[in-house]
Amino acid sequence: MHTTPSSPIDVPQIFPAVAPLARTTVRLHPRPGAPTAEQSSVGGPLLWPADEAWPMCDGPEPGDHYLDSPGEPAAPLVPVVQLLAEDVPEVPFPAGTDVLQVLWCPFEHEPWTSPRPELRWRRREDIGARLQEVPAPDVESDPSHVPRPCVLDPERVTEYPSWDLPRAVWPQIEDTMKRVARETGWEYEGDLAVASGIKVGGYPGWTQSPDWPVCECGSSMDHLLTVASWEFSRGDEKRWIPVEDRPAMAGWETATTDDHPWWTIQNPSGLMLGDVGGIYLFVCTTCPNRPFDYRFDCS
Repeated sequence: MHTTPSSPIDVPQIFPAVAPLARTTVRLHPRPGAPTAEQSSVGGPLLWPADEAWPMCDGPEPGDHYLDSPGEPAAPLVPVVQLLAEDVPEVPFPAGTDVLQVLWCPFEHEPWTSPRPELRWRRREDIGARLQEVPAPDVESDPSHVPRPCVLDPERVTEYPSWDLPRAVWPQIEDTMKRVARETGWEYEGDLAVASGIKVGGYPGWTQSPDWPVCECGSSMDHLLTVASWEFSRGDEKRWIPVEDRPAMAGWETATTDDHPWWTIQNPSGLMLGDVGGIYLFVCTTCPNRPFDYRFDCS
């Protein structure tokens, strides 16, 4: 069980202009474990048909894989996230599917110098004989782009936009934001708006200007999933560290070694995307086949 502390501020009452913009996000709360292919996971084995070739990435340019060297012709994609419909029904599964799988090439790719993800939507009943062993990552893969196996504990949390606030709303809440921060120490953007960590739906935790993809059909895509480097950063501890994890966080402010318990709470997957960045996946929920796109964002 992982429980995000309740908001210390009644956001809809204090900031009525943002109340209509509330969204539910599902914080996945990955923690190191040994998930099976039959479970939702981060970095765990996937429900993969035995007769389906494992996806490989060949660049397309050699420099995308190995900077300053010719590189190899191909590298296997690595499992990043698997979500089952019974665990996270909020995922907009295409009709007839109940499994979402996210894989990516763990090398750097343009246009953002980041891993390049792919999605698979599956129906569990149609998989048949399962692949028993996932291919090992290429030996030259960046370890910080290959997530460690983690079990999940989905939790629903209400979010409000930060960088995604409509331009017309900013002037309506700016003075209140300053007053609340001055009187209570709680800041709208860091403490009250967008949850940190790996999560489904809600708002991306942009550190740069928002960049929402538009589908070829002309519809703005929806935020499907954030794959974040860390579950929280300095400053997030006031709100976004789960209640159950707080006793283990004692002394984390001055800890200098990776063997302190806080490290596996902050960075359970071992990911580091750029400078503590994230990859945001988007899907078009207007199109039945759920076309997707992604963005990479870091400070």
